[in-house]
Formats: sequence, C-alpha cells, structure tokens
Amino acid sequence: MSTRVQQAPASPVGTAVAATLVLVVLVALALRPPFTAVAPLLEQIQQDLGVSNTFGGVLTTLPVVCLGVFAFVAPKLRQRFGDEKVLVGCLIVLLIGNSLRALGSIWTLLAGTVVVGAGIAVANVALPGLIKRDFPHKVPVITAVYTMCLTLGGAIAASVVVPLGAALSSAWRAPLGILAVPVLLALVISLFALRRSSGAPPQPSSGGRLWRNPLAWQVTVFMGVQSAMAYVTFGWLPTMLQSRGMSAGLAGLALGIQAAVQAVGSMSVPVLCHRLRDQRLIAVVLAVLLMLGFTGILVGPTAGLWPSVVVLGLAQGAAFGLALTLFGLRSPDSDTTTALSGMAQGGGYLIAAAGPLLIGLLHDVTGGWIAPLVLLLGCSTIWLCTGLLAGRPVQVPSVIDAQRGGDLTTPL
Repeated sequence: MSTRVQQAPASPVGTAVAATLVLVVLVALALRPPFTAVAPLLEQIQQDLGVSNTFGGVLTTLPVVCLGVFAFVAPKLRQRFGDEKVLVGCLIVLLIGNSLRALGSIWTLLAGTVVVGAGIAVANVALPGLIKRDFPHKVPVITAVYTMCLTLGGAIAASVVVPLGAALSSAWRAPLGILAVPVLLALVISLFALRRSSGAPPQPSSGGRLWRNPLAWQVTVFMGVQSAMAYVTFGWLPTMLQSRGMSAGLAGLALGIQAAVQAVGSMSVPVLCHRLRDQRLIAVVLAVLLMLGFTGILVGPTAGLWPSVVVLGLAQGAAFGLALTLFGLRSPDSDTTTALSGMAQGGGYLIAAAGPLLIGLLHDVTGGWIAPLVLLLGCSTIWLCTGLLAGRPVQVPSVIDAQRGGDLTTPL
C-alpha cells in the first residue's frame, strides 16, 4: 500500500515576509518614474503650455521640496495606520497624482506634482522601517533590492516616455498619464500582499529626541548632500555635456546610461555593508569617485567624458544605497529606523533642493563651469567628512525608550 506524503503547510511567518518583499519591490518600482519622466518631456511641456524656463525650474525643483516637506509626516502616519496600509495609501495617492498631471493644464500639472511628491515622500520614509522590521538581520541585502528597483524604475521611465509620446501622437500628456498604469497594477497586487503581511503594529514612540542627537544629524547631512549632488546630475548633466561639445541626443543618452549604471552601484554597496560593521572606508572611496566623475565631465579631456559619466553613475548609485542603508544600520529597531528616515529624508531633501538652483545661479553669473565644479567638489568633501562620522559602528538611541533616557549613541 502506498502512502501519501503530505507537504507541510507554508509557514505563516515565511509567507508574511515574502509578502513584505513583494510590497517593497512593487512600491520601489513605482516611486521614481513620476520624477524622472518629466525631464525628457520638459521642452515639450514648456512649448505646449507656453511657459518660461522659470516655470520649468519650478516644475523640476518642486518634487524635491515635496520630498522634504512631506517626509516629516510619515512617522505619524505609520504610528496610526501601520507600515503596509501607509504604503498602499501612497500608491493610491500616486495614482491620483499621475492622473491629475495627465489632464494637461498648468494648474493640474503643478497640483499633480505636489500630490505625487507627497506620496513618494511618505513611502520613502516608511520603507526603510518596514525593511528593518521584517528583515532585521538582512537590512543591507534587502535595501540593495529596494534601491535597485528604485533606480531601474526611474531609468526605464526616462527612456520610454519620449517614444511613447511619439507613438501616441501626444507630446507629454499621454506619457505622463500612462505612468498611472503600472501604479494601478502595483496597487492591485499590493492589496493581495497586504492580506498576507505580518502587519505588526508600531509601538508608541517619540522621534523628537533624534533632533538633539549628533549621529542623527550626521546621517541627515550625509543624505542631504548626496541627494543635492544627485539632483544636480539629473537636472544639469545633459547641459554640462553639451557645453563640452556633445550633441543633445548623445547627452540625453548619457543621462540614461548614467541612471542605468546607478542601479549597479546602488545594489553593490548595501551588499558590501552586510559584511562590514564600519562604513567609513566605503564613504572615502565613493567621495573620491564623485570628485573624479564631476571633474572629468566638466574640465577633463573630451575623450574621458564617457568614462567619467560611468564613474559618476556608479558612485552616485552607491552613495544613494549607502545613505539608505545607514537608516537601518544606525537604528536599533524599526520604529527608530522610520523616525531617523523621516528626519534624514525630510531635512536632507530640503538641503538637496538648493543644489540645482545654486549650480544654475553660479553658471549664469560666471558663464562657465569652474565655479559650479568648485561647489560640487566642496559638496563631495562635506559628504566625505559626514561619512567619516555617520559610518562609525554606533547607533542612535531607540525612540521607543526615549522616556527612559540613555546614551546619545550606542556601540554596535
């Protein structure tokens, strides 16, 4: 007589963790396209709406300001609704914002940009806390997956919106509207993932103490300066390359390649962090690569432009991955990770908003790229110094234990 071997049922814990990973991947893929899709379409938007370069500057700077402003509300929303519900809510907000922008008027374009900025800001803050909660011993590895999906989503969107517009005979409205389709798909799948996720409720906490913590401020400046240099690249790299003699088409291609290469860097450094308790050496190497990349693009030999673009892409992707990984590594629990993420991204993106504006101002005043290069090298130096501080193997105190006092930093 044959006997039937029954398979053991799937572990509820394993199913919940898998559902969390699905949620992280889907949300990450949806966060960058609303921002990266605008730059390739900016000229068509300005021509179609009859707006000035100043409006174009507002349209590209507004999302960064939103990332900073709305990041501060994310920890409170997480406390009230929990991680998963907040992230699903962010997808709903993104769906509304993308739809608003596709309506085509100046005011719906601006309003939609604010709405998508709010959704992305809250999701940016909530995701590191969710990763810390469900993957406490694999924070660098899961962060690598998260940053890779962020970068790939943005790179794909930037590369397809112009061909989509040409195929649909729509300069910019249809391409921006189509961005709502993958968000809708992610929302539907995430609702199923939500039913199987652990949904562990956050504990009562207070993140106000972090604002008096030196390490938290070091992580904030580290995030902010990195973001400032990244948004300078997003906004000014094609112009920089064209000033060196590259055609507009090749300069756009270079931006796409730089964004794609970032995925490699953003995935590699968090994995390396998994093997190292101290991240200071990583920060030093990346700061040097950032300096070499900017210098090669702005004043180096023309034969070295493409290698400089690749070096800059690798360094910026890795710097972004390192900044996000520090949220989890410098926090003892998921509640503190979310609080630190909110502080670092809120303050950091407000710092970053000044980057593209200052570069443009210096370029207009001086008529060249030497002064902007000096500013970028100075930013790289500041980032290096804060990396030497934020990269130490210590942690901020838990916000859950804020009422009980404790040390300002805790060794790992």
